[in-house]
Amino acid sequence: MTQHVSPPRDGTGKTAPAGELPAWRGLMGRTDLRTLSLLGVLAALVVIGGVTKPDEFLDTRNLQLVLTQASVIGVVTVGMTFVITSGGIDLSVGAIVALASVWATTVATQEYGFAGILFTAVIVGVGCGLVNGLLIAYGGMVPFIATLAMLASARGLALQITDGRTQIVTIDGILDLGERDSYVLGVPPLVLVFAAVTIAGWLVLNRTTFGRRTVAVGGNAEAARLAGIDVRRQRLYLYLLSGLCCGIAAFLLIVLSGSGQNTNGNLYELDAIAAAIIGGTLLSGGRGTITGSVLGVLIFTTITNIFALNNLQSDVQQIAKGAIIVAAVLVQRRTASTT
Repeated sequence: MTQHVSPPRDGTGKTAPAGELPAWRGLMGRTDLRTLSLLGVLAALVVIGGVTKPDEFLDTRNLQLVLTQASVIGVVTVGMTFVITSGGIDLSVGAIVALASVWATTVATQEYGFAGILFTAVIVGVGCGLVNGLLIAYGGMVPFIATLAMLASARGLALQITDGRTQIVTIDGILDLGERDSYVLGVPPLVLVFAAVTIAGWLVLNRTTFGRRTVAVGGNAEAARLAGIDVRRQRLYLYLLSGLCCGIAAFLLIVLSGSGQNTNGNLYELDAIAAAIIGGTLLSGGRGTITGSVLGVLIFTTITNIFALNNLQSDVQQIAKGAIIVAAVLVQRRTASTT
């Protein structure tokens, strides 16, 4: 007796044409290819660094430094990935990091010790994210304008708090986290925090209803609303999440530098957006990848390290970053036009 085999179905329940893969499998294939491409770029940069400065670049201390520097902007990028996936943008992340870092390192705050600094950094970040979210979700402001206003305001307030001076941290518990004695199996504590935030971000985006709603809002906000998603509340939560990541990053930066400065987080917004874009997150929304964003952060941080070791000027470095961003956007457009 002949057994009937049903043809494969795509993700919509319709029968897929013979010889054609379901849509979700095609998407997975493109995602895997993109990740492999980013890994290839990162591997190529490691080879370049190893060839140009083998003794310095491949030194354990330098590799630890690269990962530590990537941790701060990496945490910010995780939050930025969620915002961009939803179709929004956050230009204020660098200024929020600066404000949180200086507010958390004032003399009054340091009187409360380790917990006081950590709590202040996080609560200031969340507070700024709340203002952004309310203005955008319930105030009807365009994300670009609202976060640009927050950028200017947060930078101005950070300058007012510090009066242009560097605020030195005197809490031993904070300073000790930056010492090699605090490393866990050779891994700096900041890198462990970055890894934890990355894993949490990946799980939330890919394995929770919150993540699916974020993608839905970015893909088509009106369709998401008709499907029963509270779009305004979702956007508010996303900017709160971005602010939380900025607060955590501010604390990591305090540990790394042992101080708070109004110039902290300079151009973090551009680096975070660039890392997310080259990682595969669509600037128009509807698709985001935490894995790709983290690889984008590592690529940019490695480029910066290679340029520094080879005494190359920062303007050349910025040109190289700009070229990478343009190439990534062109690849995204080409991919979108073929799907």
